[in-house]
Amino acid sequence: MQRSATLATRPGYDRRWDDEIYARGAQLNRWPYDAVVSFLFRHAPRGRDRARVRVLEIGCGAGNNLWAAAREGFDVAGVDASSLAIDAAARRLRDEGLGADLRVAGFEALPFADRAFDLAIDRLALTCAPRATALDAEGELRRVLAPGAKLYTNVLSRAHATAQSAALAPDGGLADPASGTLAGMPHMRFYGPAELDELWARGGWRELAREHVEIRGASGVHAEWRLVLERVA
Repeated sequence: MQRSATLATRPGYDRRWDDEIYARGAQLNRWPYDAVVSFLFRHAPRGRDRARVRVLEIGCGAGNNLWAAAREGFDVAGVDASSLAIDAAARRLRDEGLGADLRVAGFEALPFADRAFDLAIDRLALTCAPRATALDAEGELRRVLAPGAKLYTNVLSRAHATAQSAALAPDGGLADPASGTLAGMPHMRFYGPAELDELWARGGWRELAREHVEIRGASGVHAEWRLVLERVA
């Protein structure tokens, strides 16, 4: 596990993830998300031993998705800006005898070689980043994915109840959501079609799937985008 001493001061990271969320044990998820599991099994390279399929997750948190991938034999790596989250992930995998390359790092400066990965996961990680950080992260994902590699990316939608109940910044950003299912969370960015197109429009990607999901509950509508992209030469 590797760390960076500069993360606490970088613009794209909100320290409240450590100080107010992970420090009290919140959001340290245990089980993988079904959409991520489906992505892994559908898009893993065929005819190749899983131990030779490299999987990267940005914003891996406590490693719930990577834990599932490692148990299935994939070669996994993850980054998160929170040392508390990375420590929790490393401890869980180590306790079960599973290996993983886990690093404290920002999305906009991934500490991996070019074309190193076959699959990548962004499960509501980029949606926590400001516009400039997300655009830099897109370039880094493009760099570290091999041609033909697949990316699952999942961001919040402008149709979300929290976005509807507050004034968003022009780029879709919202600091300190006060209502809806995201009340009390740090900075979030909500995406419409224009923001999605901007994020992936610089070339090097082919969109394989785009789904807009709305889940209605007592706190209003939870709305998000789920995309699968292929890295092309």
